[in-house]
Amino acid sequence: MADVGDKRPSYDSPTTPFRKVVLPAEETVKIPRPPAAGPSVPLRPPAGNPPVQQTPPQQAPPQQPPVHRGGPGPISQPPQSPFLLPSAHQAPMPPLPPIPKPPRRGIGDIPIKVVYLLGAILVTVLAVFLIFVVFSGDVPTNKNSAEQVASVAPVPSSAAPSASAVPTATESPIALPPVPKSKAYPTLAGTASVVTGLISDKNTGITYPRLATPWKAKSFPPFSIAQRIGKVAVPHTVIASAMFPGDSPTTKPSKDADYRELATQAARWSLRTQYPAGATLAWTASQKLPVGKGWTLGYQVTYTFNGKQQVAQAMVTVVEVGKTKPAMLLASIPETNKKRWADINTLVQRVRPL
Repeated sequence: MADVGDKRPSYDSPTTPFRKVVLPAEETVKIPRPPAAGPSVPLRPPAGNPPVQQTPPQQAPPQQPPVHRGGPGPISQPPQSPFLLPSAHQAPMPPLPPIPKPPRRGIGDIPIKVVYLLGAILVTVLAVFLIFVVFSGDVPTNKNSAEQVASVAPVPSSAAPSASAVPTATESPIALPPVPKSKAYPTLAGTASVVTGLISDKNTGITYPRLATPWKAKSFPPFSIAQRIGKVAVPHTVIASAMFPGDSPTTKPSKDADYRELATQAARWSLRTQYPAGATLAWTASQKLPVGKGWTLGYQVTYTFNGKQQVAQAMVTVVEVGKTKPAMLLASIPETNKKRWADINTLVQRVRPL
C-alpha cells in the first residue's frame, strides 16, 4: 500500500499538507527553522501507531528569500538572535591587539617654531630685566642693609649742629665772601666717570647722572639718595640729594636772586657738615640752572686735616620743584680723589627737575 504522503495534489495551495517522510525509529528527525514566523511542523507520532492524516492549519504564503545583489541567486541566511551565546563548535573571537604606547619625544622632536617662540620670550624678558637694572635710579642696586637709601629727616631749626643731623642754613652763620652774580663753571681737572644711568629722586623731585664705579649708592643721612667713594668720614666724598636744609622760605622763590641766596645758605650749611671745623671757601662759579628754575654755585674749600692743609672742589644746586622749599643737589670731592673732580662738571650740566 502506497504511503499517503506520496500523493501530491496537482496544485500548490496554502493548505497542501507537508510531505511525510517515514524514518526508522533509531534515527532523529531534524527540522530546520522556517525562514519566517509561522506554525510549527507536526511531530512524528510514536512508533507502532499508524499515522493519522491531519489537516494542517492555514499557513501564510512563504516569504521570498532576499536577493543577493552581488550574485546570480538568492542567499538564504537563518535569522540569528542577538541574545544567543556562541556554541562550543564556533571558533572563539581573537583577542584585540594591545594599544600601542605613544612614542617618546625628545628635544629634536620639538617644532622649530616653538623653539623660536621660546627664544624670543627669553630674549624679551632678559632685555626688560637689563633695562631695569641699568636705568633704575629710584633705588640703589646694592642689597646690603648698610647701603640702603635713607629718606630725609630734617630736624627743627633749633637743633644743635652736627655732621649726621640736619642743621638749618641760618644757624651759627659762617662768614662767606660775596657771591658773584654770574660766573661760568670752570672745567675741573681729572677724568669724568662713565654715566651709567639717571637717578630719579622722587623724594626731592630732581634727577641727575648716576656714575659708575668707584661711585656706589649708600645710605648717608640726612640725604635722600647718596653716591659715595670710600668710608663715611670727614671730609666726605659724596654726591647726594635732599630737600633744602632748614625751614622753608616764607614765600616761594620767584627770581634768580632768590635762588642764588638759597644756594649761598646751602653752601654755608655744607661747610659745617661735610668738612672739619674752620673750613673756608672761595667761589668758582655762579650760574642759572640749565633747565628749569634754580641756581648753581661752585666753590673750593680749604681745610686742615691731620695737621695738613688740604682743598676740595664742591658744588651746590637748588632746584624749584613746585613747592615753597626747593630741592638741593650737593657734591664734595676732597683732593685725595681729585682725579674725580671732573664729575662735578657732569652733574652741573645734567641736573634737572623731574
